[in-house]
Amino acid sequence: MDPLLAAANAALDDGRAADAIKHLTAAVAINPKRPVLVYKILAVQLYQQGRFQEGAACTRRGLEFYPNDFHLWNIRGAMLRKLRRLPEALEALDRARTIDPADLGARNNRANVLLDLGRGEAAAAAFAELAASNPDSADLQRQLSRSLVLQGKRDEAMAHLARAIQLNPAFLNAWLDRIGILIEDYRTDEAEQEIETALAAIPGADRLLEARAVTMRRAGQIGAAAAYLEGLLPTHSDAAWLHYQLGRTLQDTDAARTLSYIRRAVALEPSNLEYTMALIEALEHGRNESLDEAMRLAVEVLPRKAFFQPSHLTILQRLFVRVLAFDRMRDLADFKTLGRAWAGMDLHTALLNQFSRITGDEDRYELLEQHRIWGREAERRADANPISRPARAARGGKVRLGFMSSDLRRHPVGYFTEPLFDHIDRERFEVFVYSYFQGEQDALQAHTAEQITGFRWWPDISARDAAQAIADDDLDLLIELGGSTAMNKLEVMAYRPAARQASWLGYPHSTGLSAIDYLILDPHVRPERDDLMLETPLLMPTSWIALGPRAFPESHVIEPGRPAERRGFVTFGTANNSYKYTPQAFDAWAAILARTPGSRFMILRPEGGCSTFRSNATRHFVERGIEADRVEFATEQPHMLGYNRIDITLDTFPQTGGTTTCEALWMGVPTVSLVGPTIYERLSYSILVNAGLEDLCVRTVDAYVEKAVHLAGDTDRLADIRANQRARLKASPLGRTEEFARDFYDMIARVMADPFTPKN
Repeated sequence: MDPLLAAANAALDDGRAADAIKHLTAAVAINPKRPVLVYKILAVQLYQQGRFQEGAACTRRGLEFYPNDFHLWNIRGAMLRKLRRLPEALEALDRARTIDPADLGARNNRANVLLDLGRGEAAAAAFAELAASNPDSADLQRQLSRSLVLQGKRDEAMAHLARAIQLNPAFLNAWLDRIGILIEDYRTDEAEQEIETALAAIPGADRLLEARAVTMRRAGQIGAAAAYLEGLLPTHSDAAWLHYQLGRTLQDTDAARTLSYIRRAVALEPSNLEYTMALIEALEHGRNESLDEAMRLAVEVLPRKAFFQPSHLTILQRLFVRVLAFDRMRDLADFKTLGRAWAGMDLHTALLNQFSRITGDEDRYELLEQHRIWGREAERRADANPISRPARAARGGKVRLGFMSSDLRRHPVGYFTEPLFDHIDRERFEVFVYSYFQGEQDALQAHTAEQITGFRWWPDISARDAAQAIADDDLDLLIELGGSTAMNKLEVMAYRPAARQASWLGYPHSTGLSAIDYLILDPHVRPERDDLMLETPLLMPTSWIALGPRAFPESHVIEPGRPAERRGFVTFGTANNSYKYTPQAFDAWAAILARTPGSRFMILRPEGGCSTFRSNATRHFVERGIEADRVEFATEQPHMLGYNRIDITLDTFPQTGGTTTCEALWMGVPTVSLVGPTIYERLSYSILVNAGLEDLCVRTVDAYVEKAVHLAGDTDRLADIRANQRARLKASPLGRTEEFARDFYDMIARVMADPFTPKN
């Protein structure tokens, strides 16, 4: 026998797999046309040692000499599945099935790949055949159930999971799958009962204890979930899952503790991708200097891209957008694939990141469909576990109007809604507010609560229970203000707790729910075409927002004279959130600087404290021919005072500013804006029109550049805006808050008199 093969056999006999692999690898390197058995043994050893990349290469080489060997094709398929090269894996297993159609192992491998590919119908057919051949296999029953879930056949899936548990009462994954389906459908009471039953079958199972925490959190019982998990710490101090779940539970209320717990989870299980992603997310949510660490971790984890879930892509996308890593962002996934994955996984909040990636009408309509995908699934879950609606009371008195938002506090939504609560039309309306905010009450929230009929503050409540409680208030109209931003519960609207429902203010796009009847806009922010929104538009006569006095105080002093006079050069800038920045905007900004000699560009953002952000922003200008020393960063607080160093703000596009445009005008700084056809492309347009500055709104990028360059040279106008725009703003529809409130309540009264029939 060949000495290398003899050494390999001896190593295998002694259980020295690594030595056997070394000898077999050397043998086929010297003489590739070894007997097929050599390749089979080497491939099996590589698979068992988790060396899948080498195993794939080994099987590819072996098949060059033995193209009809069933075992090489089968194990190659298994290797490629581990590498997440799923189409190649399916091709290999199809070849194996052609050679030996009866082999159950290859058929099982192929069915698993179909499941991984999301081909639910084909996977279900494959697993059904296998289960028929082996009716006592609990694992096949479970895999069949997973295939049915992909098809939306959840009741059938639950039945097959019950069969799996009947076959094997200690089958933990089957229990967890049943619990997961119940949690996803917001059937939390049933999920809790299922956990108790499972714990009776498998006492003390850590993953069931973890499922209990997830169920409590999904039910909105944040405080109870945290207390439960903290109670387990003395006996599970080294359980990575416990620290991870504590971090997840506290992520909206205690950033420091969240980061500490997630760091501990990663330290205990450094190879766990889920924990590493959670750490990246916690760092991204933390102080701006922690963005640099988040970016280092993200770069380290990118080679594992094949194993990313949609939730992982959300975390990385948000980070890359925030630090302006456009190249990294493009590499994650294309617009359609990413958005539909997010929508299908109930990640509505991630769709906000899609706005800045719009390049034309095809993307605009695709984004609308992504919202529909999310909405259909949210309404399916609501329909599966409906609320009861009390009989409507006879109407003839006041309209019962509700606002649902966790942001009616020191937050832009709170500032822009303040005029409505300061000037309630008490003759015609009773006003209710529903908040799920998990922090401490601030002065604005307390002020709002004092003005209205009922302030329902439910920090620990499930979406379904909230919907039921709102329904019990017997509202005529419920307006949601938050979209899917933190601590809001957009899914409550899917239960239709009010007779009519609307969206306003917090999310500049249709949410995707057919249960939302109206979208409150104004003639300027309304899309150019109604097929770019799903709801019926309700139009305010002039502006859809007004400036609450707490956000726009006189104490924010405008320094006299133009910044260019004090600094010796024109300063353009932006204070918009960095997720709105695009390569196309940098193209335009650089073109403006190039045509305005000596000018600078100031980014007025907290991210200026992050070296990665500064480096990327500067690089984007340098790559477009602008010297690095012409790019400045400001992080001062209060941030509005930074406008005293900016002559002209340049709006982001396609998603424009909103709050930032109002702030710039309040500080006497004009904004040049590019107008598009959809809501998020028209926010600044509405503000500038109502502020008397419509001419600063343009329709093409070339016109945007021309307008900014021309304005930079119009020193008289810049001086006039600096000195007088605040007074004009206060006298405009944006500043006439009592008139705004009257218009709003008149609009609601008109719609309540309209015989409009809700869509469902």
